[in-house]
Amino acid sequence: MPEFQTTQNVRHSAHNMFLLVADVERYPKFLPLCTSLVVTQRTKTPEGEELIATMGVGHKALTDSFTTRVLLDETAQEINASYIDGPFEHLENRWRFSATSQTECDVDFYISYAFKSALMGIALGPMFETAFRRFTTAFEERADEVYGKPAEQLPDRSTV
Repeated sequence: MPEFQTTQNVRHSAHNMFLLVADVERYPKFLPLCTSLVVTQRTKTPEGEELIATMGVGHKALTDSFTTRVLLDETAQEINASYIDGPFEHLENRWRFSATSQTECDVDFYISYAFKSALMGIALGPMFETAFRRFTTAFEERADEVYGKPAEQLPDRSTV
């Protein structure tokens, strides 16, 4: 079963990055392969919210959609998506946001998946792998756009 995991330090707060990733309706504006996203159900939970969302994905003539249950745990600064319906046999996705300072955080992205059809896995697998590798960068670029690009750090003057 293919899986991908990466951790990237970004120059935005953990809370802001959580809010950005939780704003799933905006994914088609900037996320690789995402052509549409519709939230069909939204339920408040003690930790945050639970969403049922259908994402359209595609590249050129290859298009499909899938539905997931998305748990937005604002307390833990974590987002978990689990598969409900679509072309996958299995799909699990997790985002974790860990503050490294007030203005920076580590973004941990994990996904594991398997297509129902071996042919679809052969056709779409490499494209998905490439897109997953770009996800954290796409979200960081979106954060720069939404929250403003962090100022470049000034050199340490004590050594000059």
